Amino acid sequence: MVLGPPPLAAAALIAAAVFLSGLYPIAAQAQGRTVSLIRDTEIENTIRVYTAPIFKAAGLNPSFVRIHLVNDPSLNAFVANGQRIYIHTGLLMRADNPGQVIGVLAHEAGHITGGHLARFSDGLSDASNTNLAALILGIPLAVLSGRPEVAAAASSLGNQLGTRQFLQYTRGNERAADQAAVDFLDEAEISARGLYEFMQVLQQQDAMFTSTSQSSYTRTHPLSADRVEFLRNHLANSPNSRRPLPDYFQRMHDRMRAKLNGYILPTGRVYTLYPETDRSFDARYARAVALMRDVRTEEALVLAEELIAENPEDAFVYELKADILRDAARLEDAIDVYERVVEMLPWAALVRLELARSQIELNSPDLDDEAEIHLREALRYEPNMSQAWRLLATVYGRRGDFGQTALAQAEEAVNQGRRNAALGHARRALTLLPEGSPAWLRAQDIEIQAQRNPNG
Repeated sequence: MVLGPPPLAAAALIAAAVFLSGLYPIAAQAQGRTVSLIRDTEIENTIRVYTAPIFKAAGLNPSFVRIHLVNDPSLNAFVANGQRIYIHTGLLMRADNPGQVIGVLAHEAGHITGGHLARFSDGLSDASNTNLAALILGIPLAVLSGRPEVAAAASSLGNQLGTRQFLQYTRGNERAADQAAVDFLDEAEISARGLYEFMQVLQQQDAMFTSTSQSSYTRTHPLSADRVEFLRNHLANSPNSRRPLPDYFQRMHDRMRAKLNGYILPTGRVYTLYPETDRSFDARYARAVALMRDVRTEEALVLAEELIAENPEDAFVYELKADILRDAARLEDAIDVYERVVEMLPWAALVRLELARSQIELNSPDLDDEAEIHLREALRYEPNMSQAWRLLATVYGRRGDFGQTALAQAEEAVNQGRRNAALGHARRALTLLPEGSPAWLRAQDIEIQAQRNPNG
C-alpha cells in the first residue's frame, strides 16, 4: 500500500457527494485543505471486482471510470473531475459487507450517468442569480428609504432563496441517483439490500447529529428516512432482494477491511481488534501490517511467512512480505519477493513501482537498467503515474542523459498539473534531445499543452 502520495488539491474537485454531504463544491484552496489519496493494488482490484457488473449495467466503460481512495474516516463517496469516483476509507472500513459498498458505488454511477456533475454549474448559476436579483432590488430600496439595513435584509433574503433553490436541485439529483442505483443493481441481478443497510447506518447518524426541528429544505440531501423508505419499497418488489453475492466477495471485503485497519488505525487499536488468539487470515494480515508499522519486523515476517505457506498462490501475501522487508531497509531481500509478485501479477503497476524504487535505492547501474524496464512497463498500464516518471528521471540523470531526464521531469510535472514547471522542463528537453526523435516530439507536445494553461 502507498499511503499519502502527493495530495490532490481539493480545489480541483467539484464533488457530487452522496449521502452525508449532498452535492457541493469544495472551495479547499482558499482554506488550505487537501484530499489525501492512497493507492493499493489489492484494494483497487477488490473495488474493480465490485464495480464490474454495475458499470456494465450502467453502460459505463470501466477503463474510463477511475476509482480513487481518499484517506478520510468519514462515511462518504463522491463523483468529481468527470468520471472519477472518490470513496473514503472510512466508508470501506465501516461497511459490514460488500453489498453495502456496491450499493454506494451504484449510487455514484447514477450521478455519472445522470450528468449531475456536468449540470452542477447550472444549479450554482440559478442560485447565484436569485441572490443577485434580491441584492439589486434591495439597493435602490435602501437609497430611497435612507435605511442601509434594507439592502442587507434583501441580500440575506436572496441568500436564503438561492440556497433553498440550490438545495432543491441537489435533492433532486440524489433521488435520481438512488433510482438509477436500484435500476443498475436489478440489471446486474444484485440485491439492493446492502444499499438499504448502509442507508440505515446513515439514518442513525442523522439522529445523532441533526436537530429534529431542522426544515427539510435546508438539508444538503434528502432526509435519510425518505431514502430508506424508498429502498424498503424497492426491496419488497425486486426479484433480486434475497439474491446473495458470491462467497468470495465477502472474503475479499474482509481482507480489504483488515488491510485498511492495519495501515490506518493506531497500532494499539489493531492489536485489540485482532488479538493474537485470533488465528484467522484477516487477523494475522492486519497484525502483520501493524507490526511492520511498529518496526517489529521479525514478528511481522513470521505472520507473513505463515500466510504464504497457507496460501502459496496468493500474490498479495507475498507483496505483504516484500513491503515488510522494504520497510526494514532490507532492499535486496525485498527485491527478490517483489519480483515474485510481478511474475504472478504482471499488470500490477504499483508493485513494479515499488520494485523499481528498491532497485534504484541500491544505487547499482545494473539494477538501474532493470528498474527502467519495470518503470516503463508500469507506465504502459498507468501512463499518468507521476512517481514513476520521477524515478525514471533519476535513472536517466545517473546516466548523464539529461534530455531524457528533462522529458521525464516534464511528464511528472504535467501529470501533477504544474504547467509552468512542465513548460520549463519540456523546453529544456527540446534543446537536448535529437530534433524530430519520438522523445523530442513528445517534449513538443508537452510544451504545447503547458502553453495552453501555464498557470499551474
